[in-house]
Amino acid sequence: MANKKKGGVIKVALVCSLCKATNYYTSLNKTVRPKLTIKKYCKHCKKATEHNSREKLK
Repeated sequence: MANKKKGGVIKVALVCSLCKATNYYTSLNKTVRPKLTIKKYCKHCKKATEHNSREKLK
């Protein structure tokens, strides 16, 4: 059987909005949600901050 291609799914990195450190990696469907913002824990700031998506590798 042939493998199906992932359509609009890309790998992204989640970056802290305060210290700009890359803390998390995830996949994102660009056709459904072009930009991702999540409140997560930053180990550098030592508190929960907003994390924005940034394209990782293609």
